[in-house]
Amino acid sequence: MAQDRLRWGIVSTIKAPLREIADFAAHHLDLDAHRLIIYLDDDNPAAFEALKQHPKIRVFKADADHWRNPNRPAKHQARQTANARHAYTRKAADIDWIAHIDVDEFLWPHKPLEDQLQALSADCLCARIRPVEALSSDGIDDIPAARTCFKAMTNDRATRQRQTETIFPTYGGFLNGGFLSHVAGKLFFRTGIDGLTMKIHNIHLGEEQNPGQVELDQTELCHMHAQSWHDFITSYRYRLERGSYRPDLAPNRARDTGGMSMHELFTFIENTEGEPGLRAFYDETCRATPALRARLDAHGLLRCYDLGLDAKRARHFPWLA
Repeated sequence: MAQDRLRWGIVSTIKAPLREIADFAAHHLDLDAHRLIIYLDDDNPAAFEALKQHPKIRVFKADADHWRNPNRPAKHQARQTANARHAYTRKAADIDWIAHIDVDEFLWPHKPLEDQLQALSADCLCARIRPVEALSSDGIDDIPAARTCFKAMTNDRATRQRQTETIFPTYGGFLNGGFLSHVAGKLFFRTGIDGLTMKIHNIHLGEEQNPGQVELDQTELCHMHAQSWHDFITSYRYRLERGSYRPDLAPNRARDTGGMSMHELFTFIENTEGEPGLRAFYDETCRATPALRARLDAHGLLRCYDLGLDAKRARHFPWLA
């Protein structure tokens, strides 16, 4: 592209209340995203009207009545991929790099993203951002209301396995990094590359997966996957059947070392212990108790950030006040 300043953007398929969408958008606009391309997965006229007022946002209706052709995919994962492809080929001409992330994921760079992406070599077509997963502060008195604590994980798989079993003594043997959701993270990838295709966590160019990939280790992906018991149990059934705990996903670790998929693990807990068992699992793995924070911190895996979403939303969407 013929410009001095590197420009980056985000594409996301979203089904959420307006405030959550505005928080997501405002956070990334505050990081100096040049373009947000948002596909509304349900009929959300309030969000459409609010978002289209911002000059850096391109918002599209992508519910059943407004899909681009009669063949709207039934699975939301397929719709995410289709929308990302549509954005990449038709709407991303004014940006150099794009990332496909979800409404509950917040980029957290430790130096400007523009500088990190600018420093990558020309043969690097994608950069991976690893997640940190939110912990709940429900009933925890020593965490300020504005602060969110997260569990991180080590990239080396053998080290991660040992740490997970130590940090989460009951369930660590069944988990990958102690995470309920993905550890793969998400990718930034260069725009304008003919033949590039993308999935949720990977890209392909011909037969090559993730060509030239590097770890963008100065940025984390804050994943607000289950930041309260209410959030977890409210989303549990959908995730178990069709979302991030669905039956077709592979185990988090090899079966010959005792691995189970999240679907198998949760089904076993629910069948043997019911909802109290699920709550016990949640309390060990997702509540930011002093004991859990101490164990995470001992391994360098505790993160605590103030996302400042209220102030960012007010700054970028004053018409929502």
